[in-house]
Amino acid sequence: MSFDPTIRIRTDVAKMEAYTPIVPFDVLSARLQRPPEEIIKLDANENPYGPSPRIYQALANEGYYHIYPDPDSNALREALSDFLSVDKSHIMVGHGADELIDLIMRLFIQPGDVVIDCQPTFGMYSFDTGLNSGQVLRVPRRADFSVDVVGIEGATANLPQPKLLFLTSPNNPDGGLLNDADLRYLLNLPLVVILDEAYVEFYGKSRVKWVEEYDNLVLLRTFSKWAGLAGLRVGYGVFPAAIISHLWKIKQPYNVNVAGAVAALASLNDLDYLMKNVEKIIAERERLYQALTQFEFLRPYPSQANFVLCRVLGRDARQLKLDLEGKGILVRYFSKPGLTDHIRISVGKPEQTDTLLTTLQHLTSQA
Repeated sequence: MSFDPTIRIRTDVAKMEAYTPIVPFDVLSARLQRPPEEIIKLDANENPYGPSPRIYQALANEGYYHIYPDPDSNALREALSDFLSVDKSHIMVGHGADELIDLIMRLFIQPGDVVIDCQPTFGMYSFDTGLNSGQVLRVPRRADFSVDVVGIEGATANLPQPKLLFLTSPNNPDGGLLNDADLRYLLNLPLVVILDEAYVEFYGKSRVKWVEEYDNLVLLRTFSKWAGLAGLRVGYGVFPAAIISHLWKIKQPYNVNVAGAVAALASLNDLDYLMKNVEKIIAERERLYQALTQFEFLRPYPSQANFVLCRVLGRDARQLKLDLEGKGILVRYFSKPGLTDHIRISVGKPEQTDTLLTTLQHLTSQA
């Protein structure tokens, strides 16, 4: 009888549910039987304008793809230091912010340790907690998606006492903000607070300087959204000195590849171009929001990100997503507690919004 290697798999991993990412574009194209240029992809909060044109020349000019990258990402950290007005010693770059979330878990979480997750929010917080043998303590958001500060404070009295609290502002999937007073209150609790600012460029006000004030605040950012580098996976974090010194011990040595670092540097050298695209997205977000309010079966939520979440009323939200997909328009449908009747629409270019609205109007007349 042959040996079954699966009996050696961690029992908690064997019982885990897999994270479900967005389906790759080529797979979608084949499934929908449409060429990619005919698909309006509004399901993953990607930047419809793409990256800075400068990155293509920068990537072509790079001559060291055959050499391992700088393990400390010094050039990019120096550029980020200028961009953020934060000392380089507080900055770590990751293969996407997702890698940094996992590193933070590895640093703090031992089997059975507790992480507070304020759902609905980004799914990687709970996924990485499970991956690192931690326990997720859910403190659900209120009906308006605001953070339940009293509930979080009460959770800190539980045993085992929670170690980490993940917060997102603007929050995904609703685009709402965490106010200053609530964040300061939470930072006075015995928790390490990780503030994810993946969408902050579409709001315009970062708390990055707060890391100098609070020893228990970690701030995460990304190039995926505002800089259009989702496919190259470059994120970064700003950490208190006492935390980042330990993170360096456990980071993979060559975690940020040469191409990603080159593209991120080129992006920071073309801020005027990229921020004009951000302004276009903000303007289009407001137009999209106002237009969606005109549909009786949609209740959009105000957003400070690059997407608009809608509650679907009087019809099946999943079927609406499928109806739009049949027309080549992709939106995100949520099937989780508190969001079973919601879709999220990423902000596209004006012509993409026009097609979406025309299609929704057509679907309305068919109902």
